[in-house]
Amino acid sequence: MVSLPILALAVASFGIGTTEFVIMGLLPEVAQSFGVTIPQAGYLVSGYAMGVVIGAPLVAIATAGLPRKTALLALMAVFLAGNVACAVAPTYATLMLARIATAFAHGAFFGIGAIVARDLVPREKRTQAVSLMFAGLTLANVLGVPLGTALGQAAGWRATFWAVVAIGVAAGLAIQLFVPAGLPSSRGGLAREFRALGRWPVLRPMLVSTLSSVSFFTVFTYITPLLMGVTGLSARGVTGALFVAGIGLTAGNLIGGRLADGNLTATVIGSFLGLIAVLALLAGVARFEIAMLTALVVWSGLAFALVSPLQIWVVEAASDAPNLASTLNQGAFNLGNATGAWLGGVALTAGVGYGQLPLIAAAVSALGLGLALSAMSGPTRSVLPAPVHPG
Repeated sequence: MVSLPILALAVASFGIGTTEFVIMGLLPEVAQSFGVTIPQAGYLVSGYAMGVVIGAPLVAIATAGLPRKTALLALMAVFLAGNVACAVAPTYATLMLARIATAFAHGAFFGIGAIVARDLVPREKRTQAVSLMFAGLTLANVLGVPLGTALGQAAGWRATFWAVVAIGVAAGLAIQLFVPAGLPSSRGGLAREFRALGRWPVLRPMLVSTLSSVSFFTVFTYITPLLMGVTGLSARGVTGALFVAGIGLTAGNLIGGRLADGNLTATVIGSFLGLIAVLALLAGVARFEIAMLTALVVWSGLAFALVSPLQIWVVEAASDAPNLASTLNQGAFNLGNATGAWLGGVALTAGVGYGQLPLIAAAVSALGLGLALSAMSGPTRSVLPAPVHPG
């Protein structure tokens, strides 16, 4: 049974995930509204992600002395203000600035939230607890993104951001009601936290996190034009496809968390191997609706099977100073988001077709696999968190 504090964190991650990802389903509407191209509208994904990257260390420092519940509530207030600004943005530039401001809350929220979720359960269930918190993020793709896309197509993209504001209010209330008030702030001090970041065993999984996100967002940022222009789906069909992909994300996240508590190394390496194969398949079946949707489910599941294992890998590698490392790993994921959106946009501008983007993503996944494998051998090898069994 999911505990109420972790459920509250999942509700908040649902709201954050919806505002992060729903823009991808609304790229044509936003582009038309402001008179920009779809690749230019795609840079709103990069802008949000870079806001996480820039904001993560700054907000981590600003909230270091706060009790964790207070920090989480303050971050939700930033999230709400940013989404209101998105909803009323009069120009492309102001929407970009509002997205960046909203993103400042993202990294620290998931970083602190992951530590809270980890510490609320027995050691042998830590990765599962983190994956349950991130389940809100994946459910955002099952419910938030498809419904937000449909709402934006029917009532205008601004209506979607107002709906996200309502989700944020509910999330803040859930945190206030259910997250324990006695959770401490960082005990080790910022100097100790920053020293932990200088160790290669901590930096390596952060880089793997970045590469996993580059691979995913090279394709997912442009999933709507890919499905409409190559697979031939209608706007309603895209909504259904995003729902299907969201099921894959959610299942992969939960399965990855469970598997990683048994063998983190095998989960990370196996997920990357599967990603390379499925991305190659995506490029080959993009024109065939049923095959494309099937591959989409498997691809999205494998991509999110990596999220909680990589988060735990970073936290355990920096076990003496986990707070800043956990927050900055969210920055690492989002650096990958921004780089993936940029890489896909550059490739499209250079004449690469939407259907060939998965091949670029497969090459990036191969780099991530190589780096993960390097943690197991060589003079700079690091020990991945060992499996923990109850009793």
